Amino acid sequence: MSGLLTFDGRVVLVTGAGGGLGREYALAFGQRGAAVIVNDLGGDIKGGGRSSAAADKVVEEIRAKGGKAVANYDSVEDGEKLIQTALDAFGRIDIVVNNAGILRDRSFARTSDTDWDLIHRVHLRGSFLVTRAAWNHMKNQKFGRIIMTSSAAGIYGNFGQANYSAAKLGLLGLANTLAIEGQKYNIHCNTIAPTAGSRLTETVMPPDLVQSLKAEYVAPLVLWLCHEACQENGGLFEVGAGWIGKLRWERSLGRTVRQKNKSMTPEAVRDTWNEICDFTDATKPASIQESLHTLVEVLSRVEDERGIRANPTGASAGTNPSAAVGQTLPEMSFTYTHMNCILYALGVGMSTKEPDHLKFLFEGHEDFSCLPTFGVIPAQSAMMGLGSIPGLNLDFTRLLHGEQYLEMFRPLPTSGTLTSQARVADVLDKGSGMVILLDVHTYSGRELVCYNQFSVFIVGAGGFGGKRASQKAVVTVPLPDRPPDAVIVEQTSKDQAALYRLSGDWNPLHIDPGFAAMGGFKSPILHGLCSFGFAARHVLKQYAGNDVSRFKSIKVRFVKPVYPGQSLQTEMWKEANRIHIQCKVKETGGVVLSGAYIDLHADASVSAGPPQTDSLQSDLVFAEIGRRIKDTGDELVKKVNAVFGWEISKNGKTVRHWTIDLKTGRGSLHKGATKSDVTFTISDEDFMEVVMGRLNPQKAFFAGKLKVKGNIMLSQKLEVVLKDYAKL
Repeated sequence: MSGLLTFDGRVVLVTGAGGGLGREYALAFGQRGAAVIVNDLGGDIKGGGRSSAAADKVVEEIRAKGGKAVANYDSVEDGEKLIQTALDAFGRIDIVVNNAGILRDRSFARTSDTDWDLIHRVHLRGSFLVTRAAWNHMKNQKFGRIIMTSSAAGIYGNFGQANYSAAKLGLLGLANTLAIEGQKYNIHCNTIAPTAGSRLTETVMPPDLVQSLKAEYVAPLVLWLCHEACQENGGLFEVGAGWIGKLRWERSLGRTVRQKNKSMTPEAVRDTWNEICDFTDATKPASIQESLHTLVEVLSRVEDERGIRANPTGASAGTNPSAAVGQTLPEMSFTYTHMNCILYALGVGMSTKEPDHLKFLFEGHEDFSCLPTFGVIPAQSAMMGLGSIPGLNLDFTRLLHGEQYLEMFRPLPTSGTLTSQARVADVLDKGSGMVILLDVHTYSGRELVCYNQFSVFIVGAGGFGGKRASQKAVVTVPLPDRPPDAVIVEQTSKDQAALYRLSGDWNPLHIDPGFAAMGGFKSPILHGLCSFGFAARHVLKQYAGNDVSRFKSIKVRFVKPVYPGQSLQTEMWKEANRIHIQCKVKETGGVVLSGAYIDLHADASVSAGPPQTDSLQSDLVFAEIGRRIKDTGDELVKKVNAVFGWEISKNGKTVRHWTIDLKTGRGSLHKGATKSDVTFTISDEDFMEVVMGRLNPQKAFFAGKLKVKGNIMLSQKLEVVLKDYAKL
């Protein structure tokens, strides 16, 4: 990577920029082309006094070197005034470096209310007020970079700085949340804990050390984090003396000390204390979802379904489906290599004993492929994010994975980075529990790769007066009334669950005998999604010759557990391109997967609809639609909130599939069919006649030239997208 990092056209506010670190930041930004607002109250390190001299001097230094800068002398508690200075002078605000600070060191017992409040007002509240004033401007322009300045005292604590430490760690919490909320607007927020010679550090460091810790050794990190090319977001960095290190939380594996139907006691905590505090193989959660994941996995099966009692206080209290439906979770990113594909294949029972399995186990194979059901892996962590959704009063100890639907729009890459966008599609009241439908769309770049619908059952959370069924649910189907057309029986390995969990489901229920016993099982059980993978493999082998491009979708209901070592018996019924399936444990006859089916493509093409032929006139119109979505997608999603599918034909054959998604994220247009709220079918010629205003859409509909499937009333909303073309 090469090239000078410049900030031409960017407007930067640096608070407390009259000296020390702030001055160094301001000079560096000014030297690299940014317009700089140099803010400094001109007070002393305890917050007293006021002077314009410090800010003016830095402005003069920047201008003397050919840069652009103006001064601001307001307190950070007047955040709006600081941002207004930027708007008045340069018309925008792109970057905010929250650097201003004061000290009032006291031992805790001697810390007065004033000592406490003043520190928090300047450091924490001041950063909040300045950033809030800039926030909407950054959102509207789809760009912002924010720096919060924490401290080693905030991270680790320091004698005599209780007030300062609390405020500085508070800034980290503020930054972490802003990083999440700003992500979709291209607003990144990071935190630094600098060690440098300044008016503040000279009170707590020896003079010779202060002299060796130059502010110029911190500024390069700040500039990089604020550059448009930097994608770092939500990071925490210690920096000083030319060294930079990134920090993250670490957590021990811990120990579950609660046993089924027994009281949890302090003695149990005492007796397992060494295990609770053992950081061997420690985990490193990076989000609240990852933090909750462990608790969910540990608690969800402590009691089996029969042992779970309804919440006597009303498990439905606080449930508000209308507030939950439509809520989206933060975008998830999943990076993987061919090793993950191979490991998953082994986890769902593939073996080098079978020659036709080699294409899934050897990266050097000429037809190396990723199993389609690997598509659940990038999306499955979305279930752990449901706890943050408003309107859902969830007890994760009662969560059961009820059903799963997966639809593929192209074969999965064998390596790369996939991003997933999750949305609560619906919330149902089943009386004995609540069902949450969670839709997850997974993309490779901007191309839709697969769609998952997780059906999650929360035992005992029903009775809130909601609806019992949903048109948004992908439903299971009954089996044909005849003997199966094909049956495959395959024994699982004793190590099957231990192997499958390496693909990302770390629930100890599948590995720890003691934990499984607390859940009422005689030994660890197999993951439901592992049985799901076995059944899909069997169909792919029997009816598609292991050609992953033939695989379209799979739907299953999870019924009973499987113990590693038992044999899975997949029974199959073929009806056209749909293969009905039922999976049993051969040794017991117990049904594992019911109401299930797999849809296959009739040919080997699954890329993005039918093979592309000659260019169509309609391609130009959809290209324009894509441009509009890119420019005003946020606004369109708010107005429309729907997904439109288009099937364009030529010479009587469908040759294009388009999807206009104005429901997910910032909206998108892509080739290929997906689950749509309404689908239009029309020829390329008739489409252009409608677009050009020569054919009335209603007349086209009644003449059979325009076919509409789904919620036809949503077609009226297309006028927002095609207002200069047609009024569909």
